Amino acid sequence: MDDGLIRAPNEGRDRGRGALYVFDVLREEIISLKLAPRTVLSRADLQGRFGLSSTPIRDALMRLQEEYLVSVFPQHATIVSPIDIGRAREAQFLRRSVELEIVRTLALAPDEAVLAKLRSLVRQQTAFADLGEVEAFNTADRAFHRTMYEAIGIIDLWHLVRRQGGHIDRLRRLNLPVEGKMREILRAHEAIVTAIAASKPEEAQFHLRDHLSRSLDFVDKLKASHPEYFAD
Repeated sequence: MDDGLIRAPNEGRDRGRGALYVFDVLREEIISLKLAPRTVLSRADLQGRFGLSSTPIRDALMRLQEEYLVSVFPQHATIVSPIDIGRAREAQFLRRSVELEIVRTLALAPDEAVLAKLRSLVRQQTAFADLGEVEAFNTADRAFHRTMYEAIGIIDLWHLVRRQGGHIDRLRRLNLPVEGKMREILRAHEAIVTAIAASKPEEAQFHLRDHLSRSLDFVDKLKASHPEYFAD
């Protein structure tokens, strides 16, 4: 779930939501690299872990397959998909295109309540960066971008971008602990908010474009350090 909290279904009354719960948990673990690329997922183990029958486990894995996050080999195995640079590039293009228009729209009519929320999230990210809390920083980062979608009433597009973004999100997560990366993100967020507040749409777009264009800059270095994470 996008607030960073994944809530378990009530075992007695909410079995129908079991597949969605398993999907949410496994997706978050894949995106955070807790489940590394090429990890084998045993359906029997997942049934035991979640206390659910084979049907919701199968349905959850099929949903993950639809997002290209796992590869399902019937009667054989399910494997966490390696990071696909082509899919990452497409997702980056989609997100950048949408968010360029978002920051332009926000800068044409700055809203103090929205700006206050964005600044609060930047402060949270600063605190998490100071503490070296990578996962919390990443959650606040998602909240920062989601807030901009919510502000102009296009939250469905946020969900679309998220569904398409599994491979680029794993690249970002892999690069996030690199020294200086969190500070770089903070500087970009601060510059975007400042430009929106000053009613400077072109400047907001400049900082947003630069911010979202960096995710693929370090692919060669990441592939060298984690070759097993990437598709051939």
